Amino acid sequence: MSTAWYPAGRRRRVGDVTTTTPLTTAAGPRALSPLGLFTLLLGTALPMIDFFIVNVALPTIERDLHAPPATLEMVVAGYAVAYAVLLVLGGRLGDGHGRRRLFLWGVAGFGLTSLVCGLAPTAGWLVAARIAQGAASAALLPQVLATIHATTSGERRARAVALYGSVGGVSVVLGQVLGGVLVAADLAGTGWRAVFLVNVPVAVAALVCALRAVPESRAQRAARGDLAGTALLAATLTALLLPLTEGRAAGWPLWSVLLLCAAPLCGAGFYGVERRAERAGGSPLLPPSLLTAPEVRRGLLLGLPVFIGFAGWMFVSAVTLQQGLGYGALGAGLTLVPMGVAQFAASMLAPRAVRRFGGRAVTLAAVVHIAGLATVTATALLGPWPRLSPLLLAPGLALCGVGQGLQLPLYYRILLAAIPARLAGAGSGLAATLQQSCLAVGVATLGSLFLSLTPGLGMREALAVVLAAQAAGLVGLGWLGLRLPAKIM
Repeated sequence: MSTAWYPAGRRRRVGDVTTTTPLTTAAGPRALSPLGLFTLLLGTALPMIDFFIVNVALPTIERDLHAPPATLEMVVAGYAVAYAVLLVLGGRLGDGHGRRRLFLWGVAGFGLTSLVCGLAPTAGWLVAARIAQGAASAALLPQVLATIHATTSGERRARAVALYGSVGGVSVVLGQVLGGVLVAADLAGTGWRAVFLVNVPVAVAALVCALRAVPESRAQRAARGDLAGTALLAATLTALLLPLTEGRAAGWPLWSVLLLCAAPLCGAGFYGVERRAERAGGSPLLPPSLLTAPEVRRGLLLGLPVFIGFAGWMFVSAVTLQQGLGYGALGAGLTLVPMGVAQFAASMLAPRAVRRFGGRAVTLAAVVHIAGLATVTATALLGPWPRLSPLLLAPGLALCGVGQGLQLPLYYRILLAAIPARLAGAGSGLAATLQQSCLAVGVATLGSLFLSLTPGLGMREALAVVLAAQAAGLVGLGWLGLRLPAKIM
């Protein structure tokens, strides 16, 4: 589709709602400077790195704090659920109270809660601090895309979104590598605490830069609170994500099954409340009319195979490298560096790929990614298992990185193009919520498939089956790309 920015006064329809999308002018937020963009991307990296960096530190946390397995799971799940549940609310608060303000509060909260995590005397303290850290992440992250959406246009926006997508992907690899380096280094005897304490100076730097360089922006009309919608969305996501993040490790107890059954009921209640609020002229947390726009639905649909497959891949690759091939945590992280480098380089080429191929760039990304998965599978099946070296795995990982590096910016670009500026925060929260939800679904589905097949088939063959399942999802992504317009944004 064409750009989401229209001449002043021109009206466009989103679902059943007609909106006016103003250009950034002297009366609106000032243009985003390079330092401002750098600051926003630094803020983006913080919660994404922290989502994965803690995984490497779990064994030392267990030993140091004498934490039982269920508590260790909550160190990860508490952060993930709080993060995902509050993303839409964080975006909506930014729309109404100022995105720069929420970004500042989020960064400050993230730095403070990271300090508390690093100093936690008990496992219970750590779990509580991680939940608060997830809430702070949910306050800052939606403001990044929303601010980019409100303060850039044209090619500057395309490059900014490409950088955002690249930071999201590279942060995953960086989290694995940095976690391994910090735990192994044991700086000043800090051990696992360093993976949290390292966030503090970075958050301070981001806070100082944000005060100077990030422009303020907000919706033109402040929205009233939506307590019922907020509560029902929180209940829906908690009922979905908590069992997906905790259920597998606990053996799928009854409570996890009951929560999963309750999730669609809560979701239906949320939709009904939001629909009534919008029809009555209220301010729903997530306007249903936004989801009726074909462009928004198409963008969200594109994200499903991307993030489910990505989460499954990261889980399966971590287990395979460390348990199947005998790599240490640091070695496993360094093995993924070719994927991270290729992903960053490809994301920088995403705007050029869109100009040349339009919506077909999505199909191109899927084809390259499938080629990478096929190469990794062939290397595992035909190579000297379990003595595969990182060098043998590098070509397939690099191809996967190229595919992922194109997919992430395209997802955000296509979805944001369909969201009006007045709902930039809510739309950004929706995009991030889908991402976080799919991460949990990917681990629960592809991860569980891998673990269930390994005892009978062996890890190498189980890896091949899971990568084939991921490739099947990418075939669907490629087909969707063929249905996109020749020109997007």
